[in-house]
Amino acid sequence: MRVLILGGTTEARQLAERLAKRVDLAVTVSLAGRTAAPALPPVPVRVGGFGGAQGLADYLRDQKIDVLIDATHPYAATISSNAAAAAPQARVALLALRRPGWTPVAGDRWVEVGDVAGAVRALGNAPRRAFLALGRKEIEPFMSAPQHSYLVRSIEPVVPPLKVPHAVYINARGPFAAADERTMLEAHRIDIIVAKNSGGPATYGKIAAARALSLPVIMLRRPLPPPYPPPLAGEGREGAAVETVDDAVAWLDHASTPAADRGV
Repeated sequence: MRVLILGGTTEARQLAERLAKRVDLAVTVSLAGRTAAPALPPVPVRVGGFGGAQGLADYLRDQKIDVLIDATHPYAATISSNAAAAAPQARVALLALRRPGWTPVAGDRWVEVGDVAGAVRALGNAPRRAFLALGRKEIEPFMSAPQHSYLVRSIEPVVPPLKVPHAVYINARGPFAAADERTMLEAHRIDIIVAKNSGGPATYGKIAAARALSLPVIMLRRPLPPPYPPPLAGEGREGAAVETVDDAVAWLDHASTPAADRGV
């Protein structure tokens, strides 16, 4: 069974590692190519876009893909929408591997906003010392609020840097422990954090650290997932959405078992 994983997340890499030695599966991971030195899984990797939903559907047909797994970042709304549209067009089963989001607990001080522009407004007019835990391509709107001091962390350098008087840049790749995050926040005298509700343990450290320091967090809401396509009638390969790598493997085990062996 030929499997294409739309990757770029920890879960995508972990799933590829779990499936790499399976002789019953031929697995390829697709990466968008936005990171110059991504952590590569031990399977063939395709880098670059597809050209929208139609281009993805054409690729699925050309490569005779049987299962498409959307394991992209929760905020990668465009590729998820393309996957939901391309899979039924190419008659390919679609599995969405979506890590659950974080939920606030006692002591959290979250202000939820719909987008980055809303986050800029939520910072207010008075100067703040803000930690921007966002992608490097998403921080440009903060140039409209130059009164704040920014701490920016990204995997790769921010080029060009923000045109603001006060900005410090850190290049690092998670996971980040809560104790280390607290040390960083205190060292830079951060008084507010801007973050995405990415979910998962790898980047939760800053949320735990903010709680411990009683710092407010401006949290970007997740985009709604696209409508899920209908199952492939009569083919025994119904799609699904799962939250863990274990559940994804179990789904694939079921999908790769002939219907006769499943008693269907």
